[in-house]
Amino acid sequence: MNKAVRKAVIAGNWKMNKTSAEAKELITAIAPLVKDAGCDVVACVPYVDIATAIEAAKGTNIKIGAENCHWAVSGAFTGEISAEMLKACGVEYVITGHSERRTYFGDTDVTVQKRTRAALDAGLTVIVCVGEYLEQREQGITDELVAMQTKIALGGVTEEELKRIIIAYEPVWAIGTGKTATAEQANEVCAVIRATVKSLYGEKAAEGITVQYGGSMNAGNAAELLAQPDVDGGLIGGASLKPNDFAAIVDAATKG
Repeated sequence: MNKAVRKAVIAGNWKMNKTSAEAKELITAIAPLVKDAGCDVVACVPYVDIATAIEAAKGTNIKIGAENCHWAVSGAFTGEISAEMLKACGVEYVITGHSERRTYFGDTDVTVQKRTRAALDAGLTVIVCVGEYLEQREQGITDELVAMQTKIALGGVTEEELKRIIIAYEPVWAIGTGKTATAEQANEVCAVIRATVKSLYGEKAAEGITVQYGGSMNAGNAAELLAQPDVDGGLIGGASLKPNDFAAIVDAATKG
């Protein structure tokens, strides 16, 4: 696989952090630090911060995303936000299937597929998250599980639509724990994801898809992770809230 054909994508996932005023301050601080990035830079922010973040990112190379979307265009889904609403706000990216959504809010492989479908229909680029729990890794079923999650999430996705899909491997045991998969472990699973895409769409599509690593990537370990042949970027949690740390990861992606 030729990594040179793929553009790295570093996406911050702010999670439930930052008020609107704080969002403006953070985007403003990050922008000059990443202006020369050789990768795509995305900030996925809470719904209430979207308008402020889009305004703050005008004239910069930072694209704004959301952290989730509902699968319906509209309807009686109190408290939910549709992909169409996000698109109308000016959002370009959305995350689906994040492990915290799966763990705390009942997202399943089936609803992740439905959310991904809705986001594609709205014209968004989707960061689809897959990954295993610690006990699943210990049982030796990581490869099978991640391949299955990938296949289900991509159900009904055409090869043309695949160009608006990014897959993020985020081992659940490494999310917010400070634990990180070794660079080799991360690359192995990212390679499984790419092989799964190849089995569904062929080698050209597999070579073209961006596969991120999303388990506690930070300024200290980013260079080693991003140097791996099948790791094309990162979905960044805590470090995305620290301008200098986030910029260091972007710099590592630019060089890697």
